[in-house]
Amino acid sequence: MEQSRRTFIRSAGLLSVAGMAGVNTFASMSKKQAKTIKSGLKLRFKPYDLQLKHTFTLAGSSRTTTPVMLTEIEYDGIIGYGEASMPPYLGESHATATSFLSSLDLGQFNDPFRLDEILEYVDQKAEGNCAAKASVDIALHDLLGKIMGQPWYKIWGFNAEDTPNTSFTIGIDTDEVVRQKVKEAAEFKILKVKLGRDNDKQMIETIRAVTDVPMCVDVNQGWTDKKHALEMTHWLQEKGIEFVEQPMPKTAIDDIAWLTQHSPLPIIADEALQRLPDVKKAHGIYSGINIKLMKCTGMREAHKMITLARALDMKVMIGCMTETSCAVSAAAQLAPKVDWADLDGNLLISNDVFSGVQVKDGKITLIDAPGIGIQPLG
Repeated sequence: MEQSRRTFIRSAGLLSVAGMAGVNTFASMSKKQAKTIKSGLKLRFKPYDLQLKHTFTLAGSSRTTTPVMLTEIEYDGIIGYGEASMPPYLGESHATATSFLSSLDLGQFNDPFRLDEILEYVDQKAEGNCAAKASVDIALHDLLGKIMGQPWYKIWGFNAEDTPNTSFTIGIDTDEVVRQKVKEAAEFKILKVKLGRDNDKQMIETIRAVTDVPMCVDVNQGWTDKKHALEMTHWLQEKGIEFVEQPMPKTAIDDIAWLTQHSPLPIIADEALQRLPDVKKAHGIYSGINIKLMKCTGMREAHKMITLARALDMKVMIGCMTETSCAVSAAAQLAPKVDWADLDGNLLISNDVFSGVQVKDGKITLIDAPGIGIQPLG
């Protein structure tokens, strides 16, 4: 574990936010001296860019990379790992994450089990910065799980056998590339297809020419007319689609409520949903919600969102951005309590730096390892 810490620091010149003892002072002490000091949590972080295997095209944008911030929280020689994935449309970046994380003083906390207090402090430090906050939340959960010697799905009392199949995302592209992506996803039992441009039916027909596996679609607010949207839901139902994610702009509340009422398929909120208060707002407008750690500030709030959604009799999906296995494994701890999972973000990149949750025969397979169940690579 000590070797992993040194490798992490050496690989990218980690920025450091340490407690009063200071990283340099602490490192210069003998192990015997260090054990006598009740030092606080130590937060370290470094920027990283994920390289996507294919150009990722949505209804309104395309990209080949995703900026992330990798974090560590250390306590008593134990290290928890976290991550902030920051696709540009969410408004966060290496610069904003660096500024926010640099402002935190986790060294004031001498007990990592003060989870609520620590994360409330982080959340109230500044508005927004949800992905950066999630990176702290994930690292703290990983740390606590390691201290307790248990994975979080067990700490929460979940059954690992209850995880759903995860979808594999097929972005908007040419027919040739779409067919190639579908072949790469042969082991998956459900595909998630990005729609929202002028070739929606062509995308579906191209995939159906290759496979008959179930699909869901994510329109990313791409449809603007409710009657067209309703016509599409009926057509999609005939093509074996299970649900439609964020078909219309999140501001078109009345139109979405009308569509949900008349659609033969469930309508799931994505862009319209970010944090806990949004769950109640989505009730009666959508059939269900898609929870992402990067939007809701992490595992703690995601768990609360699932509990509330279930109380409101809403469907629940756990999703992700393009992420390393760190953030995907964190989200996977919640997978036994959802209807659908879209946890393929680590499979869409070529430069993962962790090993963690696995997909076996299309199903999310949790690892019986402490914390969020990851190991640094290299």
